[in-house]
Amino acid sequence: MAYHHGDLRRAVLDAALEVIAADGPSAISLRDLARRAGVSHAAPAHHFKDKAGLLTAIAIEGNELLAESLAEAIAEDRTRLIDLGVRYVRFAMRHPGHFAVMYRPDLYHRHAPELITARERTGKLLRGTVQLLTGDQSARLTQLAAWSAAHGFATLALAGNLDKTIGEQDPAELFRALAGVMFVDHGTIES
Repeated sequence: MAYHHGDLRRAVLDAALEVIAADGPSAISLRDLARRAGVSHAAPAHHFKDKAGLLTAIAIEGNELLAESLAEAIAEDRTRLIDLGVRYVRFAMRHPGHFAVMYRPDLYHRHAPELITARERTGKLLRGTVQLLTGDQSARLTQLAAWSAAHGFATLALAGNLDKTIGEQDPAELFRALAGVMFVDHGTIES
């Protein structure tokens, strides 16, 4: 990918997401991303300062994308806890670069205000929905169980550990079936 004109920040983010999806976050080098974008080696640092700054931007964007997806599910006529898990798995499959970074605070500036805001929005959507579905103000264990199941499934699927099991199936829909077996349906939010 050679950068010619336009949004250098976006070009570097997109190049980084490709590298991360293919080879993991440890393969990121600002110098290599500059080369891929066809700009000076200092250009990415202008936007991100350092590698951790770039990964912070990816974590922020990932949380924002996930929150948007969860909010869309909640806004639909009927939302079940399983539907949120399906959205989570689908997000991971569509955005593997973001997903690989979002839950690795050792990689980014974890105290960045924009990141804290983005993570809080995602967390509030999940906690609030679980509370509505269960009617339980202390639904932390249900939320943790659901998140663990969706996150674990997505992580295993992205790593190729479920290839034989998944086959040609949509991983998110296979997760729906799995979650239906694992969890008692906690009701539905109807608008």
